[in-house]
Amino acid sequence: MLKPENFFDLENNRFKALFDGVDYVWEALKRYKEYIKEIIAPNVSGIVRKDSLVTKTQVLHDGRIIGSAFGIEGLKDVSKGELLVKLENGRTLEGASVIFAGAYIMDDDIEIGKGTVIEPGALIKGPTIIGDNTEVRHGSYLRGEVLVGSGCVVGHATEIKSSIMLGGSKAGHFAYIGDSILGKVNLGAGTKLANLKLVDSPVVLKIRDKQYETGLKKMGAILGYGVETGCNTVTAPGTLLSRGVLVYPNSTASGYHDSETIIKLRQKQDIQRKDS
Repeated sequence: MLKPENFFDLENNRFKALFDGVDYVWEALKRYKEYIKEIIAPNVSGIVRKDSLVTKTQVLHDGRIIGSAFGIEGLKDVSKGELLVKLENGRTLEGASVIFAGAYIMDDDIEIGKGTVIEPGALIKGPTIIGDNTEVRHGSYLRGEVLVGSGCVVGHATEIKSSIMLGGSKAGHFAYIGDSILGKVNLGAGTKLANLKLVDSPVVLKIRDKQYETGLKKMGAILGYGVETGCNTVTAPGTLLSRGVLVYPNSTASGYHDSETIIKLRQKQDIQRKDS
């Protein structure tokens, strides 16, 4: 019920090893800082910057930086692998990524995958890994110690810190993701995954009359495969949503919820099975 495989499809996922030997899914949050150091392959040192600001649009391809004489297509469908970068002679640069002028690359401890776009106004601190075919949109803030998988969207005014997006995760608008693990999910605009309790103590989980001491002072949410949150959803620290959970707009979720449940907020919180 609480193992990583109960929440995520990890086969062929680059970050699968992070969960090796993990009994409870949240334990990965205790390991990922060292894990990032082990696997990161920084590749941004050649990007032309001035005081961390990218001063002109550049292409990253096979470890080389290309600063001119290229065209860009497919920007609307980056997460679907539609990005195309072509040289003036018509040659397509397979797997090229684009870092737009106006982005902030704060240090060199950053890895950017293939077919990925970093838009103007995005700010990225290391250590951070960004996978393939991922959009880091205007105004997003990656605060470091972040793993972003392939096919993800880190959207406008979205802040992410000390978190893992395993792949196919979409946080398109005005989200906060702190100390959390996301499978292939979609966060409605304004979703906030709170990571710090009001009282100064570690997060304790109470699940089916059993208490689990996490040992974590900061813990956001664990969102399983297929979770959808409506606009302006808030999750309390230590929220676990299993596969396929739906959270209605303007709702607050807390605790553990089985797969395929629906969380609503009318006058009071109402939780039901999808098939009820």
